Amino acid sequence: MSIRKFTFAAAASLLLTTAAHAQLEIQWWHAMTGANNDVIVKLANEFNESQKDYKVVPTYKGSYPDTMNAGIAAFRAGNAPHIMQVFEVGTATMMAAIGAVKPVHVLMKEAGEKFDPQAYLSAITGYYSTAKGEMLSFPFNSSSMVMWINNDSFKKAGLDPAKPPRTWPEVFEAAKKLKAAGHDACGFSTAWVTWAHIEQFSAWHNVPIGTKANGLGGFDTELQFNSPLHVRHLQSLVDLQKDKTFDYSGRTNTGEGRFTSGECPLFLTSSAFFGNVQRNAKFAWSNAPMPYYPDVKGAPQNSIIGGASLWVMGGKKPDEYKGVAKFFAFLSDTDRQIAVHKASGYLPITKAAYEKNKAAGYYKDAPWLETPLLELTNKEPTENSRGLRFGNMVQLRDMWSEEIEAALAGKKSAKEALDAAVSRGNAMLRQFERQVSR
Repeated sequence: MSIRKFTFAAAASLLLTTAAHAQLEIQWWHAMTGANNDVIVKLANEFNESQKDYKVVPTYKGSYPDTMNAGIAAFRAGNAPHIMQVFEVGTATMMAAIGAVKPVHVLMKEAGEKFDPQAYLSAITGYYSTAKGEMLSFPFNSSSMVMWINNDSFKKAGLDPAKPPRTWPEVFEAAKKLKAAGHDACGFSTAWVTWAHIEQFSAWHNVPIGTKANGLGGFDTELQFNSPLHVRHLQSLVDLQKDKTFDYSGRTNTGEGRFTSGECPLFLTSSAFFGNVQRNAKFAWSNAPMPYYPDVKGAPQNSIIGGASLWVMGGKKPDEYKGVAKFFAFLSDTDRQIAVHKASGYLPITKAAYEKNKAAGYYKDAPWLETPLLELTNKEPTENSRGLRFGNMVQLRDMWSEEIEAALAGKKSAKEALDAAVSRGNAMLRQFERQVSR
């Protein structure tokens, strides 16, 4: 009898001990591929090895839009992840999803984790915060758009990669020389067509995309990117598309391989393309700031961020939220931020990480990693260059791309295409307003 009691007691004690030390899984859905997926996995592994209470499980869920849509659908079905990576233009949609998310400033306070929004780069935090400065999501992989250069092709065409084109007219001329030097299919191209030629283009030239500070001042915004400057720029691309001096590479970043393969020697895309360039390009390369039109007063202004932040989904238990908060504190470590920056090309999200890198002289040997930071801090942001916050942005981008494609295909003039993009976009914004006000 005593043996049975002892055995039962011992077994119960063992079960309690095991339960007490069982790791809580933190599900993290993301959209990173290639070299940047490697960074995600490494961060999760490092956190998991640093403590015994929690296990972060990263899961790739497709493109940025796919990941956001999957997360929202999962929340409705009652099985959302703890953390969801959402690209920057999904901010308005996530803000409007009342109850579906837990604001980061609330999460960190409740968990008792150290959290100071002032520690992060202001160009980044402003995008993901309320008007009161309350951070809604956790800045993670922030980037900006830069111009990637095939140095070998430049030299072959008689161009000096140490003196890259600074203006759009100079880019057009360089692309013609590159095409004549053997790049028949593509003198230059861009990824993320609306990010490049509407969103970043507008901020860099200090012209509005829409009213109300591009939507940051309220959802009742009206689009304005059918100005003479926007029309002029799109018409230039239409004209250059005819002989492949410019060649369209799609709505997202699926065409980035055209640069690393050597097909397109001049390519505008995210600074976070760095990891793939470093891994796959078989030629000497560099990058430079985005070009601008020199006759536009005040240009260049400052760029806006791309990339994504981490949103915490609602409906989880307090101990699970405590694990998420500890993971966010882990990600904010200065040395860890520097390591992610160097490995991925994404920006260091904290001021301390950027300043430590500069003090160490790192950018003298790796200037391409500082290019997006110099763009973001080129001038104090204006209402036209702080960022944008439009609802239904995934659908808006697709529709804007559709109109740009019509112009590039010769089905519409540049003005007709942009007028239609603005008109259709405003109708979509009014639809979003109605959804939010219900």
